Amino acid sequence: MNAPSKKALSEAERSDSVENRDLAAGRRVLQLEARALSRLAHELNENFTTAVDVLARTKGRIVVSGMGKSGHVGSKIAATLASTGAPAIFVHPAEASHGDLGMITRDDALLVLSNSGETTELSDMVQFSKRYEIPMIAIVGRAGSTLAESADVALIMADEPEAGTLGLAPTTSTTMTLALGDALAVALFERKQFSESDFHVFHPGGKLGQSLVRVRDIMHGAADLPLVGPETVMSKALIVMTAKRFGCVGVIDADGMLLGIVTDGDLRRNLTDDLLDRTASQLMTAEPQTIRVDALAAEAVRVMNERKITGLFVTDGAVPVGILHIHDCLKAGIS
Repeated sequence: MNAPSKKALSEAERSDSVENRDLAAGRRVLQLEARALSRLAHELNENFTTAVDVLARTKGRIVVSGMGKSGHVGSKIAATLASTGAPAIFVHPAEASHGDLGMITRDDALLVLSNSGETTELSDMVQFSKRYEIPMIAIVGRAGSTLAESADVALIMADEPEAGTLGLAPTTSTTMTLALGDALAVALFERKQFSESDFHVFHPGGKLGQSLVRVRDIMHGAADLPLVGPETVMSKALIVMTAKRFGCVGVIDADGMLLGIVTDGDLRRNLTDDLLDRTASQLMTAEPQTIRVDALAAEAVRVMNERKITGLFVTDGAVPVGILHIHDCLKAGIS
């Protein structure tokens, strides 16, 4: 067997060396940023609560602004606030100086981001907030900076170096800014007791929206229910079943309580000459599987798949208030 050439060994060694350097750089950055976030959490003070107070009292919108990388982070913070029940928009500071200040009203609050606190493009927005007494919260890297001194509430980031050998590119600072924005959004929606159903209102699309759809959102209501009494003969029960087109009929007592269900399968299993003369109570499956009106639609799909059935009566207690078919779930994108 031929020994590996010196050239092949050299290339392999270079490849290992590059991989090791890359991994070392990646781990160093993550460790530095994690340390900064840990320190930021430890140094969080009463100014944070004051900032949440300001945002909670805001009748208009939360206007987020920042220049450069802070602006990109600000766009994400505005989106997070808006999606969690706090109306918010991002206004670019340069565009604000050329007319977009008109988007800001006295009912709004400003959330302004700058690591240095000396971003000149923010000056017009700062002056505008002072002129019209619009409350301004700053997320800023320097306590004695112009922005920190001008703000009604200043959230000062931990004094940690930017990750990277040059220490120049915004890395650690933007991570802290984004995390503080998330912290404000979460504290705000928890204070407002923003619920899962509220969350779904703002997230109707995609996998997240599908996972939050409730049975009540897609079920057929009381007017569509196929229901008969226990003594109804099957010749009449079949007319109800056929008219409603769910492949089943519910059997209820005099108080409207669901006693059982007759399905297409029950009919096939009881194909006798006297089928049409028998009563619904004689053919029904007693205590059928049902689903709560406030259950997640995904739970209904799971039950139907496990039971190998295509429909569920939706009940409030034992009273049927709706019916859900597997096709309704599929149509809503839930599978």
